[in-house]
Amino acid sequence: MNKPVVGIVVGAILGVLDGATAWFEPSVRPQIAGILMGSGFKGMVVGVLAGVIARKVKSTPIGIAAGAALGLLFAWLVAMMPQPDGSHYYVQIMVPGFITGAIIGFLTQRMGTAPKGSTYAKTSSL
Repeated sequence: MNKPVVGIVVGAILGVLDGATAWFEPSVRPQIAGILMGSGFKGMVVGVLAGVIARKVKSTPIGIAAGAALGLLFAWLVAMMPQPDGSHYYVQIMVPGFITGAIIGFLTQRMGTAPKGSTYAKTSSL
Protein backbone atom coordinates (compact mmCIF):
# COMPACT_ATOMS: atom_id res chain seq x y z
CA MET A 1 0.00 0.00 0.00
CA ASN A 2 1.24 3.48 -0.72
CA LYS A 3 1.51 6.13 1.98
CA PRO A 4 -1.67 8.14 1.20
CA VAL A 5 -3.74 4.95 1.23
CA VAL A 6 -2.17 3.98 4.57
CA GLY A 7 -3.10 7.47 5.78
CA ILE A 8 -6.71 7.03 4.69
CA VAL A 9 -7.07 3.65 6.41
CA VAL A 10 -5.26 4.64 9.60
CA GLY A 11 -7.00 8.03 9.63
CA ALA A 12 -10.46 6.48 9.34
CA ILE A 13 -9.81 4.03 12.18
CA LEU A 14 -8.20 6.57 14.49
CA GLY A 15 -10.75 9.23 13.53
CA VAL A 16 -13.61 7.00 14.68
CA LEU A 17 -11.74 6.32 17.92
CA ASP A 18 -11.21 10.08 18.29
CA GLY A 19 -14.93 10.65 17.81
CA ALA A 20 -15.73 7.95 20.36
CA THR A 21 -14.18 10.15 23.05
CA ALA A 22 -17.29 12.34 22.70
CA TRP A 23 -19.12 9.70 24.71
CA PHE A 24 -17.51 11.19 27.82
CA GLU A 25 -19.45 14.43 27.30
CA PRO A 26 -23.06 13.54 28.25
CA SER A 27 -24.60 16.55 26.50
CA VAL A 28 -23.51 15.34 23.04
CA ARG A 29 -24.36 11.64 23.41
CA PRO A 30 -27.53 11.97 21.28
CA GLN A 31 -25.30 13.16 18.39
CA ILE A 32 -22.73 10.36 18.69
CA ALA A 33 -23.46 8.78 15.28
CA GLY A 34 -22.84 12.04 13.44
CA ILE A 35 -19.76 12.73 15.53
CA LEU A 36 -18.31 9.30 14.69
CA MET A 37 -18.90 9.79 10.97
CA GLY A 38 -17.51 13.33 10.99
CA SER A 39 -14.45 12.32 12.99
CA GLY A 40 -13.82 9.36 10.68
CA PHE A 41 -13.98 11.66 7.65
CA LYS A 42 -11.75 14.23 9.36
CA GLY A 43 -9.24 11.46 10.13
CA MET A 44 -9.26 10.32 6.50
CA VAL A 45 -8.57 13.87 5.26
CA VAL A 46 -5.72 14.29 7.75
CA GLY A 47 -4.45 10.83 6.78
CA VAL A 48 -4.34 11.46 3.05
CA LEU A 49 -2.62 14.83 3.57
CA ALA A 50 -0.11 13.28 5.99
CA GLY A 51 0.44 10.47 3.46
CA VAL A 52 1.21 12.95 0.70
CA ILE A 53 3.67 14.70 3.01
CA ALA A 54 5.21 11.33 3.89
CA ARG A 55 5.75 10.63 0.18
CA LYS A 56 7.62 13.90 -0.25
CA VAL A 57 9.59 14.11 3.01
CA LYS A 58 11.25 11.24 4.81
CA SER A 59 11.39 12.62 8.33
CA THR A 60 9.48 11.18 11.24
CA PRO A 61 9.58 14.42 13.28
CA ILE A 62 8.25 16.41 10.31
CA GLY A 63 5.57 13.76 9.73
CA ILE A 64 4.46 13.89 13.36
CA ALA A 65 4.46 17.70 13.40
CA ALA A 66 2.54 17.92 10.12
CA GLY A 67 -0.01 15.33 11.25
CA ALA A 68 -0.46 17.05 14.61
CA ALA A 69 -0.85 20.45 12.96
CA LEU A 70 -3.37 19.12 10.45
CA GLY A 71 -5.29 17.30 13.16
CA LEU A 72 -5.33 20.43 15.29
CA LEU A 73 -6.46 22.59 12.36
CA PHE A 74 -9.37 20.34 11.41
CA ALA A 75 -10.34 19.85 15.06
CA TRP A 76 -10.36 23.64 15.51
CA LEU A 77 -12.62 24.03 12.47
CA VAL A 78 -15.05 21.56 14.03
CA ALA A 79 -14.79 23.12 17.49
CA MET A 80 -15.65 26.54 16.07
CA MET A 81 -19.16 25.31 15.25
CA PRO A 82 -21.39 26.24 18.20
CA GLN A 83 -23.59 23.69 19.92
CA PRO A 84 -27.36 24.29 20.02
CA ASP A 85 -26.95 26.06 23.37
CA GLY A 86 -24.24 28.32 21.92
CA SER A 87 -21.32 26.68 23.72
CA HIS A 88 -18.09 25.45 22.17
CA TYR A 89 -16.01 22.41 23.09
CA TYR A 90 -12.54 23.57 22.10
CA VAL A 91 -10.46 21.52 24.54
CA GLN A 92 -12.65 18.42 24.29
CA ILE A 93 -12.34 18.38 20.49
CA MET A 94 -8.89 19.82 19.87
CA VAL A 95 -6.81 17.72 22.28
CA PRO A 96 -7.92 14.35 20.86
CA GLY A 97 -7.66 15.77 17.32
CA PHE A 98 -4.09 16.90 17.96
CA ILE A 99 -3.06 13.52 19.40
CA THR A 100 -4.81 11.59 16.62
CA GLY A 101 -3.13 13.73 13.96
CA ALA A 102 0.29 13.15 15.51
CA ILE A 103 -0.26 9.39 15.52
CA ILE A 104 -1.46 9.48 11.91
CA GLY A 105 1.62 11.51 10.92
CA PHE A 106 3.89 9.00 12.65
CA LEU A 107 2.24 5.95 11.08
CA THR A 108 2.23 7.38 7.57
CA GLN A 109 5.99 7.95 7.87
CA ARG A 110 6.64 4.42 9.14
CA MET A 111 4.18 2.43 7.04
CA GLY A 112 3.45 2.15 3.34
CA THR A 113 5.67 2.21 0.30
CA ALA A 114 7.33 5.04 -1.56
CA PRO A 115 6.53 5.57 -5.24
CA LYS A 116 8.62 3.45 -7.61
CA GLY A 117 11.47 5.23 -9.34
CA SER A 118 11.53 8.12 -6.90
CA THR A 119 14.63 9.39 -5.19
CA TYR A 120 12.81 8.77 -1.94
CA ALA A 121 12.86 5.00 -2.51
CA LYS A 122 16.53 5.01 -3.62
CA THR A 123 17.84 7.02 -0.67
CA SER A 124 15.96 5.10 1.98
CA SER A 125 18.45 3.29 4.20
CA LEU A 126 16.11 2.26 7.03
